[in-house]
This record gives sequence, structure tokens and C-alpha cells, in this order.
Amino acid sequence: MSPTLPFDLAAGWLEEHVVLPALYAVGLMNWEEVAFGWALFAVYGAAQVVLTYAVCVPLERWRPVERWPDARAVTVDILYTLISRVGLLPFITYVMFYRFQVTLNGWLTDNGFVPPTLEGFFPFLLGRPALTFLLYVVILDFSEYWRHRLSHVFDWWYSLHSLHHAQRQMTFWSDDRNHLLDDIIGFVWFMGVALLIGIPPLQFPLLVLLLRFIESLSHANARLRFGRLGERLVVSPRFHRAHHGLMAAGVASVNFGGVLPWWDMLFRTADFSHDYVPTGDPTAEEALATGSYAQQQWAGVRRLARTLTGREPHASAS
Repeated sequence: MSPTLPFDLAAGWLEEHVVLPALYAVGLMNWEEVAFGWALFAVYGAAQVVLTYAVCVPLERWRPVERWPDARAVTVDILYTLISRVGLLPFITYVMFYRFQVTLNGWLTDNGFVPPTLEGFFPFLLGRPALTFLLYVVILDFSEYWRHRLSHVFDWWYSLHSLHHAQRQMTFWSDDRNHLLDDIIGFVWFMGVALLIGIPPLQFPLLVLLLRFIESLSHANARLRFGRLGERLVVSPRFHRAHHGLMAAGVASVNFGGVLPWWDMLFRTADFSHDYVPTGDPTAEEALATGSYAQQQWAGVRRLARTLTGREPHASAS
């Protein structure tokens, strides 16, 4: 049996019984051609949640950094993960990216331009798909380093990003704990880079799933480090926890890298000296830390409004 057959069967069932009826109900059957791809990557997303759970839960139970008598705040983070990985992420990373790339490449071709590809920039990559895939990872992670770092530079942006930092009970579920507006900015940024280097539509979601798995692991509530060399090759829970350490106004943040710590080392924002520090943002209102999903989203909007009107104290730190 093909290793992908169970995923194909599950995606076929989801397409037939959920996606197509939903598209028909809202009059969007012109999207039928991408329905199976959407369903397939929703299934991949669900499988990734299961895999992440299987890897991270034993780690968190084996060597937790903290134990909490009441971990209800984590429940909301689980909802964020399910919405992102099984709902929004497959739609955005496959359907939206596919549609936009097809439209853009068609326009470029019609006007005498060659659609950009990484192989076009570096011809030696032709016939080397594995190397090309690895370079995609490096380039996307580099762009994510700067997106993340800038979200700590601009106060208006950090007012949204602070929802991610407000969690005082950080676990692997916290990776997807983001404000919707912050997620939209991140997607536009990420997709722009992906289009610039010509990532194929079928590889784009797989790249996202790979990167997000490592990022979820880096948020784990586990005393886990990769050794002196390993810590400098891949972001570990210990390395990333320092980034989520309790912040106060004017305190510079560190360790912005999502998957690779290389960019922090290159641009001098790396700090390997921290142990397993408490997490949270004391400048954020309580609703951002312990509110429901809707309360957290609304609190982020309120903080953005206060920032734009000059009523929010300076809280971001680069």
C-alpha cells in the first residue's frame, strides 16, 4: 500500500462530505478544482497535530519546566492550534497560495516575463530537488526571523504580537497562539517570499508543516536542550524559552529565530546563557493571558487602538 493512500482516502472523504457541500452552500463551486488539495492538507494538518502531540506530551510529562495546579489557560491554546492547523492553515497555504501563484504567473507570462524560481536565480539547483527544498527552508526561516524581529520593533505590531507573549503557561500548543491580524501580516509576508523564490504550490504547505512542527517543539514546556553544537543548529525549547521570558518595557528581547538560530548568531540577538525562565508579558492586560479566544482577540484590538492613539505605554523591545 502506498504510504500516502490513507491520507488520500481521508482527504477524498473530507472533500466529498464536507468541502464540496460547503462550497455548494455558499455558491463557490468554481473553487472545486482545489477542493481535494485543500482537504488533503487539512488531513496532513490533523496528522501533524497528532504527531506533535505524540512527541511533545511525553517530553512535557518527563521533564516539565513548570507544573500548574490549574492549566485552563492552555485549553484556549489548543483551540488556536486546531483552528490554525486543520482549518485556516490548509486554506491559506494551499488554496490562497495556489490561486495567487497561478494568477501571478499567468499575468507574468502574458506580459513576456518569466515567473521567478529559485532555480532561475541559481541554475546549479536544476535536477537537485532535495537541495532546493533545503534552501527553501533556509530562505523562509531567514525571512521569518526578520518578520518576528520587526514585530518587536514597532509598537503597533507588538500590540498584536503580545497576545503570543502573554501566555504564562507556555506549552507546545502555544505556537499557534496569535492574533488573527498578526497571522494575516505573517501570511502576506511569508507568501510574498515564497512567490519571489517560486516555491511550487504542492511544496509550500509541506514546508509550512515542517517549519511549524519544529516551532511547536521549541515552545514545549520541557527541559530540553540539544547540546552545545545542536543548540547552534536548531532552535531548542531552552533557546526559544528565553525569547518568551518575562518582559518589561525597554527590555530587549533575544532569540527571534523560529527554526534556525543562525540568524540570531549572525545579527547578535542570540543568547545561550539563559536557563528555563518564567514566561509572560507583564505589560499585557489579563484578558490577553487568560481570556477566552474571543476575549483575547478583542483585547489585542483594544491594545492596538491604545497604541495608535498614544495611550499605551511603550512595551515593544527589539
